[in-house]
Amino acid sequence: MKKPTHIGMDLQFEWEDVNAFVRQPDGSLFSWCERYHFYRHLIYGIVNKSQSDIILKWDAEEIYWGPGESLLQRLESEGIVRQVFPIHVETKRKELLGSWALNWLDFTKQPIDNVYSYFGTKIAVYFAFLGMYTRWMLFPAVLGLISQLIDFGPFQLLVLPVFFVCITLWAVVFFQFWKRKNSALLTKWQISYSVGADPGYDLGYKISGKEWSSIQSPVEIAGKEEQDRRKDKEKFQREEWFGAFLRVRNDAIVILSIICLQLPFELAYAHLYEVVGSDVIKFGLTAIYLFLIQHFTRIGGKVSVQLINHEKNVSREYRADSLVYKVFGLYFMQSYIGLFYHALLHRNFMTLRQVLIQRLIISEVLENLWENSFPYLKYSYKKHKVRKKKRHEKGSTKGRIQFASRVEKEYLKPSYSASIGEELEDGLFDDFLELALQFGMIMMFACAFPLAFAFAALNNITEIRTDALKLLVMMKRPVPRAAVTIGAWLNIFQFLIVMSICTNSALLVCLYDQEGKWKIEPGLAAILVMEHVLLLIKFGVSRFVPEEPAWVRANRVKNATQAQHLCSKRLLRTISAREQRFH
Repeated sequence: MKKPTHIGMDLQFEWEDVNAFVRQPDGSLFSWCERYHFYRHLIYGIVNKSQSDIILKWDAEEIYWGPGESLLQRLESEGIVRQVFPIHVETKRKELLGSWALNWLDFTKQPIDNVYSYFGTKIAVYFAFLGMYTRWMLFPAVLGLISQLIDFGPFQLLVLPVFFVCITLWAVVFFQFWKRKNSALLTKWQISYSVGADPGYDLGYKISGKEWSSIQSPVEIAGKEEQDRRKDKEKFQREEWFGAFLRVRNDAIVILSIICLQLPFELAYAHLYEVVGSDVIKFGLTAIYLFLIQHFTRIGGKVSVQLINHEKNVSREYRADSLVYKVFGLYFMQSYIGLFYHALLHRNFMTLRQVLIQRLIISEVLENLWENSFPYLKYSYKKHKVRKKKRHEKGSTKGRIQFASRVEKEYLKPSYSASIGEELEDGLFDDFLELALQFGMIMMFACAFPLAFAFAALNNITEIRTDALKLLVMMKRPVPRAAVTIGAWLNIFQFLIVMSICTNSALLVCLYDQEGKWKIEPGLAAILVMEHVLLLIKFGVSRFVPEEPAWVRANRVKNATQAQHLCSKRLLRTISAREQRFH
């Protein structure tokens, strides 16, 4: 395996040169992700190295362990080992409970380094993003409260346009500074995020002693290398375009499914909500709709997983990103089409505000209750069943039944998995999806309901602690994943910013031109100019605010210079020795 060294290069780890490799923030040599993969390699690496079957006995049954077969995989197939999973470290878990999950006084402050050491990079990056997002949310929340509670007299007509401009600039600057925060965290954790060869590509390069010591002349070697490069180029081009064709085909299937199946359902719900007069019936209709749409969307997510299995993505990360884009398309239609219907078709802003309140308060509160209470209820029910079974075996209905070990108790806890399956994503998929849908809702309809930012800020402050509590108490310890950024979700957030500029411009037109008489009036022209200026600012800020701090960039350049200096010396010696063999 490769680890970062003190000169910034990732080199193959050797125990003899252990001092050359950087350590973790807590002083340990290996990260939790590395240790987890070591454990799996060790326990799954126990194989039958003999030439014949080995007979194993379990409860008077004989199990044949074949040559070259992994012992643990054999025991799993026989049902003797039910599941292999990491367990919580009690001392560190309790420490995180006190300093993080139950520490409500610090609001958005979190021990991110400790979270990284205990859960790994992906979960630590998520909580760092959630904490920064919540802190920055306080500005538009206060601005929304001011715009709703204070009467500005003759300047009241300018309040919503100014609010719209401010929250757009806020969102653009926030994500640019998040990139800086992300790169700073990775540098602090000594994690390299440079682009390398993807595991899905077979580079086909063979560098061996036999090849270098061959009696072929330099001209013959050069001709063979040129021929190999040409073949590799053709192979990569063929795989690239075939993979692109499969992705376009699958994206078309998802888009057509949304248009033909989900769009009519969403429009029917929005129309019924518009024509129904009773608030009680509207509330019941919304509850039924949310229940049905959750199941429909999960089915769509599982179909997306099957489609991705037939794509030629070069790595697991590419497959996971493709899944995120497809499933978010389903949720985007489910979450926003009804709001577009009320805002742009009927121009009914009272109904639009009611729907936003229901989605932001009722939907998110119910979602938080569900995602935190369901695992606990599921865990409690499993414990009850096990205790009931043990009482029956013991023949006693009284007394406290203890578990044989902590492992048995941890086994009963639910896994931290995504609602669409755990093959490509873990439970962070649902957490990021919830954040993205919330961000789209408050941004795209900001002019219709500025108070939405205050509701979102309160929800996110609670979300930090409840998500931490869920991971530490209610779930098995998650399997660490090595993602170093928020991945495809960053592109989705950027897409939602662009959408919000367009939708809020349309909302302003609907608000100020309620009779629909504007053509090229000064008000409409001003809104159109403002929209184009904001789009220009959106794509221009990235040119003025660097994606990484100056100290991170300087550190990276210094390491790259040192690595290049060492490599160039070794390469020159290799070339010189090679030429001497031919003369």
